[in-house]
Amino acid sequence: MARPHHVRVTDRSHHRDRHGRGLRSSAAGPHLPFLRTRVDLFDDIVASTADYLRELWPDELEGVTFEVAGLPAEPDRTRVERWLVDRQARRVLLYRLPIERLAPAHEHRSSPDGDWDHRVLVEGHVFRAVAELLGKDPWELAPDRWRDQ
Repeated sequence: MARPHHVRVTDRSHHRDRHGRGLRSSAAGPHLPFLRTRVDLFDDIVASTADYLRELWPDELEGVTFEVAGLPAEPDRTRVERWLVDRQARRVLLYRLPIERLAPAHEHRSSPDGDWDHRVLVEGHVFRAVAELLGKDPWELAPDRWRDQ
């Protein structure tokens, strides 16, 4: 699945060039698809959730950019930030490591429902960040999102 242009990854490189030797080859081999990493999965979930919310709230989310970073550049010592909303710049920045690493202990990716739980976890944070941007309750954004799941 190609990553939509609506989400920008802010603090990591998409290629590796160790010791000037050039790009590394795929670990899967030349004839197999690239492996999907947790980072790629997180980016894809944020992108698809952002697209979903844009469909529901096109006027309110016009011009809003969604970005993903590993950690805050300047951490707050009083709390762990999971996202940053900049209303002036119309920007939502989600921090992957605090969202994934500080999830409740029962949310394990190795469980039978682990992938689903991870998706709901990430989507929930996107919803909360967008709700903060719009000044709404997160449940107002898409009350039927998980009803049939």
